[in-house]
Order: sequence, then C-alpha cells, then structure tokens
Amino acid sequence: MINFSILINYWDMFLEGFQNTLIASMIALLGSFVLGTIIAVFRIAPFRPLNWVGAAYVEFIRNIPLLLIVFVFFYGFKFGGFTAGTLGLIIYTAAFIAEAIRAGILSIPKGQTEAARSSGLTYIQTMRYVILPQAIKVVIPPLGNQSLNLVKNSSILGVVAGLDLMYYADLVSLHTYVVFSVYIIVALFYLAITIPLSFLVEYLERRLTTSY
Repeated sequence: MINFSILINYWDMFLEGFQNTLIASMIALLGSFVLGTIIAVFRIAPFRPLNWVGAAYVEFIRNIPLLLIVFVFFYGFKFGGFTAGTLGLIIYTAAFIAEAIRAGILSIPKGQTEAARSSGLTYIQTMRYVILPQAIKVVIPPLGNQSLNLVKNSSILGVVAGLDLMYYADLVSLHTYVVFSVYIIVALFYLAITIPLSFLVEYLERRLTTSY
C-alpha cells in the first residue's frame, strides 16, 4: 500500500521539488531546441568547417553520459546544482534534437533551397523562412520523444543537489525511512508533467500535419 500521508506531511518539499523540476525542464527544452537547431544548420551548411563543428559536437555529446556533462559544470565550473543540471540537460539533449532536425531538413526537396536562394534570400534567411518551418513539422514526433526524455532525465539534478523532485524524495525517504511510497509519489509527479506533454505533442502533430 502507498502511504499518502507522506505526501501530506511533506507537501511543501514535494511541491518545491516539482516546481524546480518543471522550471529546469522548461528552460532545458527551450535551450536545447535553440542549440539543437543551430547545430543542425551547421551540419548541412555549405561551409565545411561548420559541418565539422556540428558533427564533432553531435558525435562527442551523444557518446558520453549525461552525468559526466553535469559533473563538468558542477565540479569543473563550480556552478550550483540547479544550474549545472539544467546546462547539462541543454547540452546533452541538443545533440539528439540536432540530428532530428537535420533529418527533417534533408527531407525537404533541394529545389526549395535553390529557389529561395535564387530569389535573393541569404542562406540564413532560406533556413529561417523556408526550410526550418517545414522541417520542424516533419520531425514533431522525434522532438516530442526527446522532450519526454528530457523531463525524465531532469532527475539527474538530484545527484548534484539540484533541489528537484528526486533530491527532495531522497531527503523525505531519509527522514521517514519510507522508500517505496515516496518514490511512487514522485513517479506520479513526473506523470503530471509527461502525460500533458505527450498530449500536447500529439495535438501539435495532428495540427501541423493538417496544415502542411
């Protein structure tokens, strides 16, 4: 049986952890999307050094643990737990988002890029106004999956005292010696974020597909 009295007695701690998890996830979602888009454009830019930078970033970041990236910011740059965890999420997730967006860009016929350039648009303008809006519509499902993964990966903040749900769950379990109920309650808090996010992704997919 789940002991919900734990939730009542430690409501303030659970609520603060939930709020911090939500804030970190929102910041990281926005930051990783912006950075991932830039890296994706680097990877297909008509300038080979940018291709190398983009490819090096993706291959390096995707093949090291998220925890290691967080430790670099926490121990190496001496950032606080919340900041280190959030930056780690941005850097790590951006590599996966970049690959998803790059696939979307490559799915757009090259003729559209050529037509945009011939009409006088610069490469950046072509990406911004012609290619990226179409590419993002195509890759809504994988972007949604990465968003859900990011929310779940935000539990990494607990390792560096980032004041998230997992951090406070550990504190509550230490105070009460009740482990099972505490982490089931935390799972419900995570579901309160991921389920609405999942529905939002499905809605956007349907909406953008019909308007494509």
